[in-house]
Amino acid sequence: MPTVLREGPYRFYFFSHEGKEPAHVHVHRDDRVAKIWLTHVAVAANHGFPTHELSAILRLVREHRASLIEAWDGYFGTGGR
Repeated sequence: MPTVLREGPYRFYFFSHEGKEPAHVHVHRDDRVAKIWLTHVAVAANHGFPTHELSAILRLVREHRASLIEAWDGYFGTGGR
């Protein structure tokens, strides 16, 4: 489970067995988790984050999108996009 970014209270990471899926990150804070697509930044799944916090997470993903995709490609190759 490589962590690719820490920003404020959030940890952004991949699961090592998900390389066949489209590029995405999981975001964790406390007991909340979300899955965010990277190609077209959007919420794939949300478990516990309120709407206003998801909006903040999406802004962070857009801000760091290039480095997150680079980390995905470096870890899995470009097949997930």
